[in-house]
Amino acid sequence: MRVQSLTLAAACAALFAPVTQSTAGTAAASMGLSGPPAARSDGGVSAAELLAEVRDCAPVSRGRYRTDSGRSATVPVCGTEDAVFWEADLDIDCDGRPTPRCNSGTDPYFSVGTVYAQSDGSPLDAERLPYIVVPVPSAVWDHRESGVGGGAVAAVIYRDRVQYAVIGDRGPGDLIGEASYATAEALGINPDPHGGGTPSGVTYIVFKDSEVTPIESTEAAEELGERLARRFVGASRD
Repeated sequence: MRVQSLTLAAACAALFAPVTQSTAGTAAASMGLSGPPAARSDGGVSAAELLAEVRDCAPVSRGRYRTDSGRSATVPVCGTEDAVFWEADLDIDCDGRPTPRCNSGTDPYFSVGTVYAQSDGSPLDAERLPYIVVPVPSAVWDHRESGVGGGAVAAVIYRDRVQYAVIGDRGPGDLIGEASYATAEALGINPDPHGGGTPSGVTYIVFKDSEVTPIESTEAAEELGERLARRFVGASRD
């Protein structure tokens, strides 16, 4: 988890006007989404199909988030009827159960706890479980008001890859763009908690009123995520 060096009041001051271009527009354009989006070779919903649905941003947050402490607040949380989404960086969260790659020796900000726990009450395993981090509720955005809570399923997109993950932890109230070691590794991003991650180009789509049970089941997240993603991209074509 990243250290919060700026106050919540500073984050709340970054109010913004409505935008018509999606925060995922840059990623979509870089993939050449001028024609019909191609399906994934494995039959799953593709990155292109998902990005095509989040081109336009209707803000649900009351301000914008920073991707890292000390940077300008540039990232709004956008919404549709079925999901919320944002485009940001990906910083590595190694918090939770200590493992060979996620521990106080590999991560200078390591914490043995996660806000949301496994079904047996123990912390989540960042090395093995794909999860993402949402900011703590604040005047900028309260994820609970958008139908998003612990265990909600998200499609995380980087370049042509899609990884389904759960909401597994909360981070500082003015920062956004963080995911577990396992999420980064699955997306082909350097998962090293000390110097890994990527500075931009990651789109997070969280499906409203969803919940993976048990939260630690990667298989359940994949199954539910794929089903909701198919519905998400199909709704605009009905």
